[in-house]
Amino acid sequence: MTSQNPEYFDLETAARCGQPVTADRYFKIRIDDRSYNVDDPKLTGSQLLRLSGKRPIDEHLVFLKLANGGFEEIRLDETVDLTQPGVERFLTFDSSASYRLVIDGERIEWGAQLITGLKLKQIAGVDPDKYALWREVRGSEDIELVNEDIIDLSEPGLERFFTVIAQTTAGDAGPALPQADQRYLSEQGYQYELAHEAGQTAIILKAVDLPKGRYDVELADILIMLPPGYPDAPPDMFYCLPWLRLVARGAYPNCADVPLSFQGQTWQRWSRHNNEWRAGKDGIWTMLKRVEHALAEAA
Repeated sequence: MTSQNPEYFDLETAARCGQPVTADRYFKIRIDDRSYNVDDPKLTGSQLLRLSGKRPIDEHLVFLKLANGGFEEIRLDETVDLTQPGVERFLTFDSSASYRLVIDGERIEWGAQLITGLKLKQIAGVDPDKYALWREVRGSEDIELVNEDIIDLSEPGLERFFTVIAQTTAGDAGPALPQADQRYLSEQGYQYELAHEAGQTAIILKAVDLPKGRYDVELADILIMLPPGYPDAPPDMFYCLPWLRLVARGAYPNCADVPLSFQGQTWQRWSRHNNEWRAGKDGIWTMLKRVEHALAEAA
């Protein structure tokens, strides 16, 4: 039986402060943007939805927001124990709603008004601890988001996000890849990473398909050095790993036999120079077409 003047224990505050929670308490829980007092430490998804006034129950979803930014759905008949570690806050959604967003060039339909930074990274398929997340803001500076941030997708316009590998080596970080480049690479299905060494920035394309039957391997990583001022300034040569030999004559292609040491590996330099570059129009797609042509025509 509830005492006449019970003291309600704020779960969200407790989670932030690392306070232990026991069952012999009355609880204050947060659902969406409101707080509610409850006397039972165990509630079902249906009870949480009723408490927050969501009707009809079967057209709504309720999620537990985890401290690391993740979401965990609570089914209507599932019981959540408020005394368990990590229980902090609940969010409800209209299950019939659909929101559009773009992450790293891929269009996604998301069935909830809110999404966390962590969930966006998970959708993008990147390591949440190694990649930074940015919200694209047209006409202004982009906004960096952290795992715990909650983003409202109901705002007008198509939301766009992109991920960039986070740089943690002091003095070795370089610029992020332009958004247009990221979008192109994502849409074309390239796997890639940015690399930095001694003030140089490069993009490494992973396991690129080579022209069939032309080389002694079928796949290779392609390294493209990005000069200061890119994309206004043009990339020049490109580099391959492993080193490529032409099947027809068992030798390296012409002007492709000089090594480059980068990030502890020895790359095969392809001396193919670029004399024409249109600042503001050309990008990584231009360079990749040059690489494709060079690989197809090498002799």
